[in-house]
Amino acid sequence: MGDLAKIFKAYDIRGVVPDELDPATAEAAGAAFVRVTGASAVVTAHDMRESSVPLAEAFARGATSQGADVIEAGLGSTDMLYYASGDLDLPGAMFTASHNPAKYNGLKLCRAGARPVGRDTGLTEIREMIENGVPGYDGEPGTVTRRDILKGYADHLKTLVDLSSIRPLKVVVDAGNGMGGHTVPSVFEGLPIDLVPLYFELDGTFPNHEANPIEPENLRDLQAEVRETGADIGLAFDGDADRCFVVDERGEIVSPSAITALVATRELAKHPGSSIVHNLITSKAVPEIIAEHGGTPVRTRVGHSFIKQTMAETGAVFGGEHSAHFYFRDFWFADSGMLAALHVLAALGEQDGPLSELLGEYTRYAASGEINSEVADQDAAAAKVREAFAGRSGVEIDELDGLTVRDDAAGWWFNLRPSNTEPLLRLNAEAGDEGTMAAIRDEVLALVREK
Repeated sequence: MGDLAKIFKAYDIRGVVPDELDPATAEAAGAAFVRVTGASAVVTAHDMRESSVPLAEAFARGATSQGADVIEAGLGSTDMLYYASGDLDLPGAMFTASHNPAKYNGLKLCRAGARPVGRDTGLTEIREMIENGVPGYDGEPGTVTRRDILKGYADHLKTLVDLSSIRPLKVVVDAGNGMGGHTVPSVFEGLPIDLVPLYFELDGTFPNHEANPIEPENLRDLQAEVRETGADIGLAFDGDADRCFVVDERGEIVSPSAITALVATRELAKHPGSSIVHNLITSKAVPEIIAEHGGTPVRTRVGHSFIKQTMAETGAVFGGEHSAHFYFRDFWFADSGMLAALHVLAALGEQDGPLSELLGEYTRYAASGEINSEVADQDAAAAKVREAFAGRSGVEIDELDGLTVRDDAAGWWFNLRPSNTEPLLRLNAEAGDEGTMAAIRDEVLALVREK
């Protein structure tokens, strides 16, 4: 059995295979998942990692041992699993470690209708049941059947975004040897898109670069290919293809905040007056633009469980995070990088200008991006920063998620929050101009990194 204390995270199960996460743990998780959810059937999918099939098969053994039937979707992206859970109205299990290196794997669980399972919504119970031994079941075991859901997933996404009348577009896609290489060809089939594929071969050893597009170095090949081929846009997916980053026709990286604002305006055009959720690290431009288009901006903590919960409570039509997770009410409140990409392609293809021009109105401020600092004592470092800014005129402080400090008159804000899993503090700063932003960024970093 693996190291349960290490692998059970806030939102999923994840660890090094087989030292921390092994088939025995996956089998016990399958059995416990069925007990906790009371499911009579579950659907599973897995990414391209070598360890994913053995883990998924072990999970199925555990689930069927408790009398539940298992529908195996096979290879898929995480949002494809959400589609299956929503469309079939069944709990689901996705085997992936997303953007983590090859030696990792993991398990993302959801209840029927793609409702998230996290620490407070079932994951703790599953862990405790595995620790104490999953109770036996004396009924008939369940059955395992295979079902191909890729076409259904692709067709469903295209009912949510109308791309029928867009102009022809040349699109470079960097799948990073991850699941985008499996899903993109099906989703783009029949669209007026000239697809230039980069690293579409499914390979869980990630031979070209990490499948983590939030790190700029992992976008360099995409940027170069966009410039070289004269493409209209570049898209980069992470390993399990639930996040999507965008590069414009100049090869410049587009902020996920600009994508959040763009998609928000499109959803508000369809659903006037709706709420839109954004986490507290997205650009100040996001709530401004939502309000300007008649929507209600709702600010939330970072993390998909907070976004999904707030969306469900407010009936929000859309939610966006700085990390390029985009959530849609029409997609069971779940996140889909592919659906966000289709929105951007539709917006680009419905008009004649380049992407950089289209996104110009959604980019208003200078941002630092996320900067990590390794610190021995996160609380002490954050307290030092709080103390330095607390007494200043015009400064407001809130602690919804980490430390957020803002001076609206001077036009700047920053957020400093601890990592859940590493001894890091993450800084995001933004201001009306590059000079002000750099000054605030450097002042905070000097305090945090002071020995």
